[in-house]
Amino acid sequence: MSALRVLVCVLCLLSVDSANAASSDPNIAVVEKFHGALLDTMKQGQALGIEGRYKKLEPGVDAAFDLPAMTKFAVGPAWSAMSDDDHKSLIKAFRHMTVASYARNFDEFKGQLFTTDPQVEIRGADRLVKSQIIPQGQKPVNLVYRIRETASVPKFIDVIYEYVSQIATKRADFASTIKSGGAPALVKKLNEISSKLMTGP
Repeated sequence: MSALRVLVCVLCLLSVDSANAASSDPNIAVVEKFHGALLDTMKQGQALGIEGRYKKLEPGVDAAFDLPAMTKFAVGPAWSAMSDDDHKSLIKAFRHMTVASYARNFDEFKGQLFTTDPQVEIRGADRLVKSQIIPQGQKPVNLVYRIRETASVPKFIDVIYEYVSQIATKRADFASTIKSGGAPALVKKLNEISSKLMTGP
């Protein structure tokens, strides 16, 4: 075997090892698995319709997102004064809105690519995984998944979309509703948002 061929083989093995190392990181794995669920749904998107996409995405959202923590963070300080029943109702409504949002926005495959940065940033107890959605022929969309272990399983607690925290945005949006009507008013608002997202094909 020539020296050049040996070198090529070594480089191939190093590439495989590097890819395996990246995919073995549980924080990257949860991001890539969720992206896989999105792509799979998008490729069947038009045939499934909005209801079908919702049902198909439910398991992926439940596996990737810490929905109770995200709901608590989005509600803010008022959470501590709410009852357990209020918490359950809010988490259910927040989950419904989250799945409905992905079912609405990821409706069709048009050659989009998902990329994930193999370098995981440590931020206290959390991990940040950078990613991009690259629409065909368009500017990439930047995403950062903030991940925290829940019962030893890494899950998203925030998605930073183009450098803006979605949880912080929601907390600001929800504040006046909580102040005026508490948990029942926010549940109503979340369900109304979900209903609008689920209207149409």
